Order: sequence, then C-alpha cells, then structure tokens
Amino acid sequence: MSVDVRSAAAVDAAPISQLLATVIRHSWTGVLADDEVARLVGTNCSLPRIAAETGIPGGAPGWLGWLVVAEPDGRVVGAAAGGVPGPGQGEIYALCTAPDRRRRGLGSTLLGALTDRMRLHRARTQRVTLRSDDDPALPFFTAHGFTNGGRRPVRIV
Repeated sequence: MSVDVRSAAAVDAAPISQLLATVIRHSWTGVLADDEVARLVGTNCSLPRIAAETGIPGGAPGWLGWLVVAEPDGRVVGAAAGGVPGPGQGEIYALCTAPDRRRRGLGSTLLGALTDRMRLHRARTQRVTLRSDDDPALPFFTAHGFTNGGRRPVRIV
C-alpha cells in the first residue's frame, strides 16, 4: 500500500487531536485507570496546543512540525511529530496510526519521513520517551531498531 506523508496544515489540527485521543484510549483503556487515561488525553490531545503547533513551520531544529497521512477522502489516519532539541539528537514527540489502519505500514512510513526530517537537521540518534516498560508502542519501536528498552529507547539514524 502506497501512502503519502505530508506536512500538517492548520485544517489538520482537529483531526490530529481526535486521532491522538482515539489512539490513547484504544491503547491504554484497561491498562491504566480511567482517570489516568483521561489525564493522558487531556494533556496530549489539546486542540489549542496542536493548532498552535501546526501553525509553526517545520524547520526549526527543536520543532520540526507535524506530519500526517490522510486517506483520499481527507481522513487523517496517521500523525507524527518530532524535533532535534539538542545537537545530533532527534526526538519523536508523537507517532500514531488509527487503530483500524494498523499493520499497513503507516507507522513505518511516518517514522521514515520523520527520520528524514531529523537527518536534515543533523540528527545522528533518535529517541522516543515511552510511558513505561510495558508501553504498547515498545514492540513497534523495537522492531524499527530502537534499543536500550525502558522508557527512552534510542537508535542510530
């Protein structure tokens, strides 16, 4: 399946916010207490914050912007954000795909596009902070070469 990754536009802020909330609920309900899931959604899916972030052009090393994958009808089914907050260090701030679109290469495609952006800003390593050692995203990142396990898996890019 071929997909196109593009930089997010202001119109994508609400779909990104909704997608993140859906993914958090899908991934953590039954694993964390309901109030903790609600806190994660409230903290990570704030529409005002995401709207402001989509208004920041990519290219500033600390913030490289949001990337999205959308279906032909416009539905955003994947999103990723990252930056290069320190010399040579890429950081993935968010990477998610719609639960009904998983295992189709969308996450891998987003990770590749985000990695390419980080390399343009001289990132030599890439890391992601996970919530815990049993984070549902850990197998994805491990399969993509991230090592050291735990909450801050790293890979060489």
